[in-house]
Amino acid sequence: MPRYYFDLRDGDKLATDDEGLELSTIEAVQAEAARSLADMARDAVRTDRDCAGHHMAIEVRDDYGPVLQVRFTFEMNRQRN
Repeated sequence: MPRYYFDLRDGDKLATDDEGLELSTIEAVQAEAARSLADMARDAVRTDRDCAGHHMAIEVRDDYGPVLQVRFTFEMNRQRN
């Protein structure tokens, strides 16, 4: 079964995945990337104190190179403190 690596990009920061996951289909890879990105977005909204915009992505690669990228951008505007 192929091994896929899910690198996390938050703005200019990149955290590379050195372990990876063995997944059998590209649909399973896409679902895992979407799930991981949703978790990142949820955490960012909870902890964003300065209400800045966020650009984040999951960049998936296998042993041969890039496979897919899932991106998400959000901006939060507080109306009151």
